[in-house]
Amino acid sequence: MIEVKNLTKSYGSKKAVNDISFKAEEGQVLGFLGPNGAGKSTTMNILTGYLSSTEGQAFIDGIDILEDPIKAKKLIGYLPEQPPLYFDMTVDEYLNFVYGLKGCKLPKKSHLNEICEIVKITDVRKRLIKNLSKGYKQRVGFAQALVGNPKVLILDEPTVGLDPKQIIEIRTLIKKLGKNHTVILSSHILPEVQAVCDRIVVINKGRIVANGNTDTLAKNLSADHKLVLHAEGSAEEIKKLLDSIPQMERVYIAKQVEEKVNEFHLEAKEGVDIRREVFKKLASRNYPILMMRSNELTLEEVFLKLTTGDVYGGAEKIEAKFERISKGGNL
Repeated sequence: MIEVKNLTKSYGSKKAVNDISFKAEEGQVLGFLGPNGAGKSTTMNILTGYLSSTEGQAFIDGIDILEDPIKAKKLIGYLPEQPPLYFDMTVDEYLNFVYGLKGCKLPKKSHLNEICEIVKITDVRKRLIKNLSKGYKQRVGFAQALVGNPKVLILDEPTVGLDPKQIIEIRTLIKKLGKNHTVILSSHILPEVQAVCDRIVVINKGRIVANGNTDTLAKNLSADHKLVLHAEGSAEEIKKLLDSIPQMERVYIAKQVEEKVNEFHLEAKEGVDIRREVFKKLASRNYPILMMRSNELTLEEVFLKLTTGDVYGGAEKIEAKFERISKGGNL
């Protein structure tokens, strides 16, 4: 439904987007992630026809957005981060205006009624938009994107500024819309992407650094030779025992999880399964293992790893700093 081929956007010598390609299939919610300045907004602006690309192509249902922009835009519903609302209009006046602006041919009354029911704004249709809450304004923004029943929805930070209840309602709405539309969702809220999206594309410094299903992306990037362990007993004694395992590369004490129980992060030599050795070592000293699992990355850790190269960000670096201090070094 949406296909991007070798897309590049240059501003002088700087490439905001550098030869990226990806697809979003029909009935799929695609999360589009990236840090500030990664090229995320530039890509979305090209997809909506707001910007032209320097090289490459973007297709909406097989239509090149640059070759036939009017036909392609008729297939797109766009909700920017700041919804394009006219505050001095009522909700009804605004939706009727958008209906005419888009040249919609669907039966006006029934179509707008249906949209208002979907986004749950029927009870505020006669009110001025400027008097609506942030959540209702966002819903009106969704409504304008749905006018004309477009096949593709492009949503840029759709839950920014909403309260927790409103966020849950908007996420539910996005999942519902994803069943009948192709949706591209840009967001900085990683739990939101994990909750709503079927697939994730991560862009960094103008290039795609990851493209995969939400539930497998973390697993594919995680290392099976890293473990998280909860063990009861002296933290320092347990660390010494674990360090004595021949295939162990590194052990550090992450945190205390309850009285006399600590969390340890273990890293073995790559490709080595040390779970049995860990069990034998701790059992030999009667230190109970309360939990042991592979250290699969969270989506947040995946994002950090892909965009900065730093997963833990803190624990390992802090431990290294204290080791230098203990040896008379500097921070």
